[in-house]
Amino acid sequence: MELTRKGEATGSEVVSGNDGQFSFAAVAAGSFQLTVTAAGFETQIASATLQSGQILTVPQITLPVATAMTEVKVGLSTPEIAEEEIKVQEKQRVLGVIPNFYITYVPNAAPLTPKQKFKLAWKTTTDPVTFGIVGAIAGIQQSQNAFSGYGQGAQGYGKRYGASYADLTAGTFIGGAVLPSLLKQDPRYFYKGTGTKRSRLWYALANSVICKGDNGRWQTNYSAILGSLAAGGISNLYYPASDRRGATLTFETALIGIGATGAANIIEEFFSTKFTTNVPKPDPSKP
Repeated sequence: MELTRKGEATGSEVVSGNDGQFSFAAVAAGSFQLTVTAAGFETQIASATLQSGQILTVPQITLPVATAMTEVKVGLSTPEIAEEEIKVQEKQRVLGVIPNFYITYVPNAAPLTPKQKFKLAWKTTTDPVTFGIVGAIAGIQQSQNAFSGYGQGAQGYGKRYGASYADLTAGTFIGGAVLPSLLKQDPRYFYKGTGTKRSRLWYALANSVICKGDNGRWQTNYSAILGSLAAGGISNLYYPASDRRGATLTFETALIGIGATGAANIIEEFFSTKFTTNVPKPDPSKP
């Protein structure tokens, strides 16, 4: 309890006993204000006037239980936000046909969990259009008699098809899921779309060797670089012996992969967006 006098900055304080009784001694005559507080209860204030020589008994003061205030914020967790963004990405197709899942138009897109990275890789490699693209690549290789050790005819085409699909699958899963999960890197291309053409060009090219980490910071894209090397090394296991050149082929494949990524990024930055369906519209309230 605290007793204060009108015009005084501070007053006297006492603590009640076990029976709730309290008293102030040697209080000068005049008006006073009594403030009663207790943890978990509402503060009560009583005012009275004390006459000279008077012993004043204050009426019983009851403290109501304080009203509990609870603030609850409801929102999606980071993995849930990422899941919603992936659902949008999986609808993106160039000309409404060709998968364009590995580009995000959200500058501050939520980082993907390892499970989501593998899900995106699986969605890409098992898309019906992907099988068609691999078939076209195998057909071109056969017409040019590339990897002649495979021969011609249906058998040769089947081997070329299997090798091309193995290249795609190995590169996508190793560079887009396995290593990004281990190294905590984001395998997607973050569309820039603003600035001068020169700055966007350099941005697209740089993204062949740099990427965003799951922490949102730019860093060397070890996932893509090491993924290309790993995929090139694995390809030596199934390409014809006459076309295997060991480490030379592996590094050539990796360099070609980096160059192809840079070219693909330029296409994404300047051209694909115009022909991609289901591109999310920017929200003016979220720069």
